[in-house]
Amino acid sequence: MSEAALIPTKRRHPGQGRRKTRSAPKGRQLDHVALEGVQALLGDRPRDRDLLIEHLHLIQDALHCLPADYLTALAHEMRLPLSEVYEVASFYAHFDIIKDDDPALPNLTIRVCASLSCALSGGQALQNDLLAKYGSDVRVVPAPCMGRCDSAPVAEVGHRHVGPASVDAVDAVVQSGNFHPKPTLYQDLDAYCSDGGYSLLKSCLAGDKTATDVIAIMEDSSIRGLGGAGFPTGRKWGLVRAEAKPRYMAVNADEGEPGTFKDRTYLEQAPHRFLEGMLIAAWAVEAERIYIYLRDEYPHIRDILLTELSKLETAGLTRNTEIILRRGAGAYICGEESAMIESIEGKRGLPRHRPPYVAQVGLFNRPTLVNNVETLYWVRDIIEKGAAWFSSEGRNGGVGMRSYSVSGRVRNPGVKFAPAGITVRQLIDEYCDGMADGHDFKAYLPGGASGGILPASKADLPLEFGKLEEFGSFVGSHAVVILSNHDNMHDVALNLMRFFEDESCGQCTPCRVGTEKAVKLMERPKWDTGLLEELGHAMADASICGLGQAAANPVFSVLRYFPEDVT
Repeated sequence: MSEAALIPTKRRHPGQGRRKTRSAPKGRQLDHVALEGVQALLGDRPRDRDLLIEHLHLIQDALHCLPADYLTALAHEMRLPLSEVYEVASFYAHFDIIKDDDPALPNLTIRVCASLSCALSGGQALQNDLLAKYGSDVRVVPAPCMGRCDSAPVAEVGHRHVGPASVDAVDAVVQSGNFHPKPTLYQDLDAYCSDGGYSLLKSCLAGDKTATDVIAIMEDSSIRGLGGAGFPTGRKWGLVRAEAKPRYMAVNADEGEPGTFKDRTYLEQAPHRFLEGMLIAAWAVEAERIYIYLRDEYPHIRDILLTELSKLETAGLTRNTEIILRRGAGAYICGEESAMIESIEGKRGLPRHRPPYVAQVGLFNRPTLVNNVETLYWVRDIIEKGAAWFSSEGRNGGVGMRSYSVSGRVRNPGVKFAPAGITVRQLIDEYCDGMADGHDFKAYLPGGASGGILPASKADLPLEFGKLEEFGSFVGSHAVVILSNHDNMHDVALNLMRFFEDESCGQCTPCRVGTEKAVKLMERPKWDTGLLEELGHAMADASICGLGQAAANPVFSVLRYFPEDVT
């Protein structure tokens, strides 16, 4: 017998033919009609990798969704793996991927805010009523905080916000067919310059002031980052300036903490005071490029900034720094600075491990200064009036002035400009005209969803960095939500945990799984307090970023101060 005869051969089953050859490569095939559509939308825009989210917005805006064949065409056009395009598009809440066999989406989407302030004002009932009214003709979906907590409940019709919203108010917008954001009156470039605006920036650019002196003033003023973390601003500027060039700057205008809306107020009323502070900061650290990362829920502010930035460029005030406006896509996690940087680079908003810190390795691996809108808003006043002017303000040991976003059960909600360290009782009585009619003060959130919940018995604590931590809370972004005797703390904490579950980026198991399990445990009529505490500590100890680390704060607060509401 020959050696070849000893080699086994593969037997075919009866009826089995030869393997068919593929008529096309494996995977989704390029549709040339979709490719032409993508090319028309992108026009002569660059196909750079970091523009992926911007290009996804172009498709979403034009088609009200992201068809699968358009994603394939976009991947081809940008020379990216299709998997990379899909993972980014599926990460962000404001992108709607439609597969070939999915039913077509209605042309109009109405989003109803489901966050705490709107929930207190009947947001769920509004959503139910809108679903009953429109049926399948209009898509009605819940949405996280829209940054309009002072006019709760809030709905977004297309890109136009309605608040306080009712079925009739929403339907009036639907019937009008005008789904674009309503323009707001604001101080434009000419009005700002007539009030002395940009004189300070021009002085800096002319060499009348040194970066060292300006940074020293910022340090002496004791101003801290007002986006939530509270890192000393002047110190941060100095750290970034000490790094090697080129250096960049990123502005966090993505306030997504439930209860926070102060940055929106400043941007839609006085954008140039913020822009001048931003340009001075960029000058101080010699940042060659500035990226403004703006919430997608603020389309009217995007229109304002595009208009006014063009005027600044024409006036020659941006000649030393390139300014790039980037659009978020509905992800709370992108308020975390490293997740925001990932998003600016066109990726999923996943927080980075530290070290290195973004001041050392940030945007495109370069040293990056990250500042919040309100922090930059105060730069001009601090430098013109001196560090002592700012640091001399405050109550109860607080330093400086603050913008408190106040919502919930008060008679007059809104952004309250008040001394740092003011107590919540003083804030309610002196700035909000007291509690809403028929409501007795029961509790409050001093720092939005992640800042914990304190009882009315703690109403005389200073609302300032470092003053609330021993009570299991913190002031964060100064988002103050007032609760009353009409509110059950079980329901409040469950609303907050559902928010964290929905907004977890999913990168780390303690947060991804922990928030989901916590919601299931909290949905029970009686809480398993021991298991919830164990789960909360695991999340706090092992999560990568502040979302998972702080997600259990409302649970701990309820167990500590309101056990009667969960047993």
